[in-house]
Amino acid sequence: MIELFLSVLDFALPILVMIFVGLIGTSVLVELGLMQKFSKLVSPIFAYTNLPETCASAFVVAIGSAVAANSMLFQAKKENCLNDRETVLCSMMNATPAYFRELFTYQIPIVLPALGLVVGGFYSLVFVVTAVFKILVIAVASKIFLKGDSCKAPETRSTEKVSLKTALKRAFKKEFRVFLKIAGVYLIATTIIFFLQEQGAFEIFSVLPLAELFKIPPETIVPLTSYVASPILGISLLGPMIHSGEITNVQAMIVLMLGSMFMLPIFAVRSQLPRKVAIFGTRLGVQIVAYSTAISIFVRLVVLLVLLGMAS
Repeated sequence: MIELFLSVLDFALPILVMIFVGLIGTSVLVELGLMQKFSKLVSPIFAYTNLPETCASAFVVAIGSAVAANSMLFQAKKENCLNDRETVLCSMMNATPAYFRELFTYQIPIVLPALGLVVGGFYSLVFVVTAVFKILVIAVASKIFLKGDSCKAPETRSTEKVSLKTALKRAFKKEFRVFLKIAGVYLIATTIIFFLQEQGAFEIFSVLPLAELFKIPPETIVPLTSYVASPILGISLLGPMIHSGEITNVQAMIVLMLGSMFMLPIFAVRSQLPRKVAIFGTRLGVQIVAYSTAISIFVRLVVLLVLLGMAS
């Protein structure tokens, strides 16, 4: 039990630091009156949606940190500036900049050298297509389900100029109790997930039956299974098979899509769900993670069907 608790702390503490910085940092920006200025930077992206101005401000913050951006949405919802549907769609939008960041932090330096230009480029393209498709889905959903801009970006409480020191004091006083509540929920949720993982609850996502169904080469079972546990490990094992000619590029792409489809729910439950639940609560947190994961899986399923058609 002590080992489990230490594992939870090792995993959760960096995230909690990010959440704390996000809460305080966002509150400071509000006190300084910078949120409305930030929202203007991304207004072209939101011009054809019914997402509120607060969502645009959070999106700017999400380019640096999705956790900080979601903390900002939490503040807006707490102040009745966002309703549930707006919060869900805005949080999903906050996740999209990470796809483009990963092009430079993960795809180009790691995936392309490991898998080669063809397979690695394909894998990177799927990430970009997923991000673009999510943005389109969110834009359409906002037109269908939202009435329009329900709330402006938060402003400072007074027109007088606030010093950074004063803004920090106000932010800390206002957000510290909120952070303690979020931290408590996050630690409990993460502990439950880690406990279930130790008990083998995630073994229901076994890739072996599906691998047999799609008749992929037996030698790809190990990298496929490894990918579900760790994408970097799976890619490292798959790369030599591609370069040596043991499997074709199309077969490698099929393995990557299958592994990704099984990895995404595990990643969502283990990593995304505790964060979203800690910030937005159980109901909204589950909705955000479920919708976002479903869209990602759908894109990979469509790509997989196209690949299977090419392979047949």
